[in-house]
Amino acid sequence: MNAFTRFLVTLSLSALTASAAAGKSATPTGPVTLDAATRDSLTRALVQGRAETAEWLKSSPTSYFAAVQRVDFGNSNALTVGRAEDNSVRVDDPDMPEHAVLVVVEGDSFRVVASSPEGSFVAHKLEYREAVLPPSAIQIGRWTVRLSHQRFPALIVFDPKSPRYAEYHGQDWYPPDFSYRFEAPLTPNPKPDTTIIQSTRGNLRRAVRVGWFDLKIRGKACRLEAHRLLEPGVDEQSVSVFFRDATTGSATYGVGRYVDPEKLPDGRWRIDFNDAYNPACAFSPFYNCPIPSRANTLSVPIEAGEKDPHYEH
Repeated sequence: MNAFTRFLVTLSLSALTASAAAGKSATPTGPVTLDAATRDSLTRALVQGRAETAEWLKSSPTSYFAAVQRVDFGNSNALTVGRAEDNSVRVDDPDMPEHAVLVVVEGDSFRVVASSPEGSFVAHKLEYREAVLPPSAIQIGRWTVRLSHQRFPALIVFDPKSPRYAEYHGQDWYPPDFSYRFEAPLTPNPKPDTTIIQSTRGNLRRAVRVGWFDLKIRGKACRLEAHRLLEPGVDEQSVSVFFRDATTGSATYGVGRYVDPEKLPDGRWRIDFNDAYNPACAFSPFYNCPIPSRANTLSVPIEAGEKDPHYEH
């Protein structure tokens, strides 16, 4: 089942996560007003950032296209990685050791142990035979193995020789449009509640609904929930907005898009939809991505940010 189909199947369930006691709506904040010099500077930064993103996607050893395998821990707390057939995560390549590492989930961390007396792995540019690591990555020869947690731990294998690089056909973005750039207060949730975020792999991910942004988009008052995922490695000060809009499923990716608000010194937050980006599952089947709630489905088009790359459907 592809990501978009899973979204349709779970959309009605995600509606159950809507807050029954939302905070009182604030006066919607309109777009920022920018002078010509600032617009030009921001446009140059966007163009440069998009070029860097495209270069990363088509050539980086940790690009979404470098991902070649994912194995979830499921009901087990341990997986082995290596070339031999008895490994949980088998990499059938002569350059991979027969038995490379054992990875054990320990709470919010991972214990990684080399599987042979002469074996080792690299983490944070240092060589180890055994280490307890947070959600991060290790190197085994040319391969990167991501230690993914999200309360649903998994190992994702990246290969710089991945055949998927050949599928790269570019990315597409809307032209910069600063009528989609806002500096708005966050209306705090009076009783920050733990809610469930549906995901593209069917997992129910926990998050705190920290509050709401009230924006005037294309002249229409819009309210967006702001969440913080309750997962190892997530910054406790961060805020995420997962959203769908009138372009979703046509010009933009069918599951939805994300934008990461930036807190300003005066306490407001910058929400710039020119920075709206696709989840990793728009490029690869080996990721587990949050699905926007029904409350964050807007009737207005957000014609800013990243368009559908048409790699995964």
